Order: sequence, then C-alpha cells, then structure tokens
Amino acid sequence: MKIVKRVLIALAIAFAAFYLITRPQDAADAVQTAVGAVAGAVVAVVDFFVALAGG
Repeated sequence: MKIVKRVLIALAIAFAAFYLITRPQDAADAVQTAVGAVAGAVVAVVDFFVALAGG
C-alpha cells in the first residue's frame, strides 16, 4: 500500500509540474481560486464562532 501512495503522490507532483510549465497563467489562476476558497472557508468558520460566542 505504501508503494501505491508513493506512486500517486509522484504522479500528482509530476502533473502539477507539467501544468505549471505548460500553462503558467492557468496554473496561477487555479492556485488563486483555491486560496480564495480556503480564505472564504476560514472567514465562514470565524463568523460562526463569533456568532456562537455572541449568543
């Protein structure tokens, strides 16, 4: 099972490197979208806890 995990990780890294090299603008847009989604989720969690603490 460890070998399968290593192969999958290596394939994911190889795909990311290929995508970055062949389509840098699209790769940057994808990263920007992912970071925006994570930031939105963090803001939602913070808002939840603020509302929970506020009553």
